[in-house]
Amino acid sequence: MDTIEDILLLGDPLLYKTSLPVAQREVASLEPTINKLGNLVLLFREKYGRGRAIAAPQIGVLKRLIVLNIHEPVAIINPHLSFPDPEQFDLWDDCMSFPNLLVRIKRYRRCVLTFYDRQWAAHTWHLEGSMSELIQHEFDHLEGILATQRAIDNQSFHMITDLT
Repeated sequence: MDTIEDILLLGDPLLYKTSLPVAQREVASLEPTINKLGNLVLLFREKYGRGRAIAAPQIGVLKRLIVLNIHEPVAIINPHLSFPDPEQFDLWDDCMSFPNLLVRIKRYRRCVLTFYDRQWAAHTWHLEGSMSELIQHEFDHLEGILATQRAIDNQSFHMITDLT
């Protein structure tokens, strides 16, 4: 049974490792991982009232896989990001791997995401605002980068005291 305790927490060495690409032949074997990630987003949202996506490294699976679960689970396999313009914005970022901490960071306002889905069909999404920052956050997990490493300065941390 999936529980939010399956999510690795800040400080776990696996969170700082770079993930490996998924080969097309591996997709079927990753279905249980994809389903688990989708379930964990829902469980986290139920407990904390937030959570839209999770990356495979957050459960110790070092594969280039993100599951977005806003209306239904969407597997984002081997994502690539590009940034069509340099405009950035500041935000307080949260993370399932440190649910009681907010970190002030900068993200690109727009990005272009290319990826494969579960059927190995290629997709390109042009994202802005909150969806752009969300995908950048999850992509960072695939690179072994946490929001804490992107803090604007040493004053850019805030503890959340009411976690429910």
